[in-house]
Amino acid sequence: MSVGTGALSRRRVLPAPVTGQEYVLVGVIALLWVALAVSTPAFLTAGSIQPLLVATAPVALVGVGMTIVIVTGGIDVSVGGAIMVCSVLTAKALVEAEVNLGVAVLLSVAVGGVLGLVNGVLIAYGRVHAIIITFGTANLFMFLGLRIFGSGTVNGIPGTLAFFGRGPDGRTLGVPHAFGITVLITAAAWWYLRHTAGGRHFFAIGGDAQAARLAGVRVQRRVLLAYLITGLLVGLASCFVIAQGTSTLDQSVGSGKELAVIAAVVIGGTSIMGGRGSVLGTLLGALLVQSVASGVTQLGWRSQLSDLFVGLFIIVAVGADLLRARARRNR
Repeated sequence: MSVGTGALSRRRVLPAPVTGQEYVLVGVIALLWVALAVSTPAFLTAGSIQPLLVATAPVALVGVGMTIVIVTGGIDVSVGGAIMVCSVLTAKALVEAEVNLGVAVLLSVAVGGVLGLVNGVLIAYGRVHAIIITFGTANLFMFLGLRIFGSGTVNGIPGTLAFFGRGPDGRTLGVPHAFGITVLITAAAWWYLRHTAGGRHFFAIGGDAQAARLAGVRVQRRVLLAYLITGLLVGLASCFVIAQGTSTLDQSVGSGKELAVIAAVVIGGTSIMGGRGSVLGTLLGALLVQSVASGVTQLGWRSQLSDLFVGLFIIVAVGADLLRARARRNR
């Protein structure tokens, strides 16, 4: 293959460095923030923006892994249950064993990696569609999390994870550590997906898995890696989730997180059919989703309106993706 042909093939697989949808998302977020600032001046204060960024971090972080999974043509609806398992095990370790920050993070990330590995092995080598496998493991993870919780909550959680929290210990120069870490990981994932052969293989698998296999891509290993990465990021995000709350962790932890993550990924421009996507768009999608939720709360509106607005954003994003796909077919 010539250099020119290789460059052309690469352009066919990868999206632009910054897509049109990402520019649109930046514009929508800017307009939304201006509108909220006019309606409720307290919105653009540090006391409002900092908690918003902290809340965005775990959704966007898991969304990075979910983007890779969906780019390969899969999906993972078990991340909510996985967050529950990682969170309760880490919280119990903090209370009962009094582990330090580093051990707590390693424990949570390791548990998340194991759960992601379970999904990856079943999907990559069992050759069953991802939604079937992850729907099943979602229920298994939820059952496991509830068994670990027992009949009550985890109480008396120390402030060991305050580094990721909303308080003064959780930010530097006004920027929450959780959000800063998420931005760095997103940037690293963006570079990896665009500028390494391994990263481009994910797009190739989502575009046509059989063609990728014939081209020498180890499809099963790449699919396994996608779910493993998601599990590892779930583990880190679970530390962010624990740090956001109080000294008590209840059984609702992780509930609905899978929907928020998938919404962020789809709104960010990742094609639900695979082959196209951007972690930068996912970060912006998560920021938009959380901005809507924060705005609805600060305006004193019913919380259900947040779900309505996010649902409308998803419909518009999916519709735009279908129109783009049709336009490409008609070229």
